[in-house]
Amino acid sequence: MNILVIGAGQMGSGIAQVCAAAGHRVLLHDVDQTAYERGRAAIEKNLGRAVEKGKTTRADADALLARVSFQADLGSPVDVRIAIEAALEDGALKRSLFAKLDSIAPENAILASNTSSISITKLAAATKRPDRVIGMHFMNPVPVMKLVEIIRGLATSDATYEFTAGLAAELGKTPVEVNDFPGFVSNRVLMPMINEAIYAHMEGVGTAEAIDTVMKLGMNHPMGPLELADFIGLDTCLAIMQVLYEGFSDPKYRPCPLLKKMVDAGYLGKKSGRGFYEYR
Repeated sequence: MNILVIGAGQMGSGIAQVCAAAGHRVLLHDVDQTAYERGRAAIEKNLGRAVEKGKTTRADADALLARVSFQADLGSPVDVRIAIEAALEDGALKRSLFAKLDSIAPENAILASNTSSISITKLAAATKRPDRVIGMHFMNPVPVMKLVEIIRGLATSDATYEFTAGLAAELGKTPVEVNDFPGFVSNRVLMPMINEAIYAHMEGVGTAEAIDTVMKLGMNHPMGPLELADFIGLDTCLAIMQVLYEGFSDPKYRPCPLLKKMVDAGYLGKKSGRGFYEYR
């Protein structure tokens, strides 16, 4: 099966990897070839680790890489069964991409989004096939994490859901069906916790290390909320909190001012080298 993945960043390259590992041919698109090459290098690095640990062979890793190719242009028709969008968490950008995908993908193709908070119903409204639009929210890092939230928009058909859930299972993931509300389940629960941890830090309740240690040792979380925010990206955390705040019109989802200030300063977490912690 041919699969188009839009976005060669951390999430998109991970999605491309697991799809290729399942034997599918992947067309990986990004805004330029340099971005694609970074994504491909990330896949190669992941596979190199797997070979070193004996989880796969060099021959199988090379065969997987051969199934991933660069899709330079979204202006021409593409012969794919499903397109999975993994672009930045920006509603306007995603809607424009879905309109474009609707014009180039076969009529029966499913259009899926890896969005972590944006309405699937709104994305579907940018197309002429709302029944074949669905959310497919992978967790980070994609090759490791088992969960995929499968989000139904208002018009998503049962056939679209069944195909998408079946694909997730084929990729070795556990699909969980959720409905289309801001943040879905994962980020409606997770992001307010992270936001509250940032408030606690801003108000001087504890250092970043203290807050994270309490949550790791007291609540048995594998990562503290501030460390996790750095890993996700503070800009992404802010974008999701804004979707929750605007979607529910509820002040309990108001993004912490410190989160906004850090994003304004370019302190985005691990990817920028500095967030609540420094990374070298």
